[in-house]
Amino acid sequence: MLTPTQVAAFHRDGVLTVSDAITPRQLTALRSDMEAWVAESRYHDGPWGETVDGRPRFDVQPGHSSKRPSLRRIQAPTEVSTAHHEVAVDSPMVDMVADLVGPDLKLHHTKVNAKQPGSATEVRWHQDFPYTPHSNDSLVTALLMVDEVTEENGPLEMALGSHRGPIYSLWHDGAFTGAVADDVAADLAGDSVLCTGSAGSVCLMHTRLAHASSANLSDRPRTLFICVYSAGDSYPCGPNPVPTVHEGLYVRGRDPRRVRVEPYELEAPEYPKVASFFTQQEGLA
Repeated sequence: MLTPTQVAAFHRDGVLTVSDAITPRQLTALRSDMEAWVAESRYHDGPWGETVDGRPRFDVQPGHSSKRPSLRRIQAPTEVSTAHHEVAVDSPMVDMVADLVGPDLKLHHTKVNAKQPGSATEVRWHQDFPYTPHSNDSLVTALLMVDEVTEENGPLEMALGSHRGPIYSLWHDGAFTGAVADDVAADLAGDSVLCTGSAGSVCLMHTRLAHASSANLSDRPRTLFICVYSAGDSYPCGPNPVPTVHEGLYVRGRDPRRVRVEPYELEAPEYPKVASFFTQQEGLA
């Protein structure tokens, strides 16, 4: 699916955006599910539903109401949506990820991160790898753009090449904040780029790439279906922050029956006790 030039760009920059990562039919089905979930959120005044570990499946932004719904996270949507399960296991996007860390490829977890029009949801600078440490860093986060992502509706901001740098601490003054220190964030933001694209595009991101995102200041939603994949020989070193019955599912290739280990050190994460890591970054959990 990817050219040698694209693969080289990913390994150099830590990120690659590709259009037409799913079929038009798949995109329509994902949008239909999201519209239904937003409509359902109007009947709830807080997080609802239940995942395999008992936490809520659906999370809302503080200030959410029936008149101004602010659904911001769906945990493990592959468990409750045929459309999301199909995209996660059988779409061109999966073949693209296999080109980067395959041929043996397994699913770690899935989620939907959404920013409704005018949403105040922000994501502070962090790397994904400290949340999901593995025996090696051959992990890719595939951020599928269910809506068009523009400069105004809260796109990801990424520090190119940061995946080849240090693993930054997410702990500060004895508390797990889910974000890097303020001085580190300032350095990362000083030389960052925005990840934008048309609906159906995918942003393929290395697990160690530092990134953040701002609030949605537009009148259009910004929805990302996020699938995290690992190479077949990469094994988790801790519990899944978004546990799912689909963890470890081989979507390409097969179990190589071997473990590849790379040297690194990081501080063990603190897993959220509530709906999502948003509350950790807000200092509420």
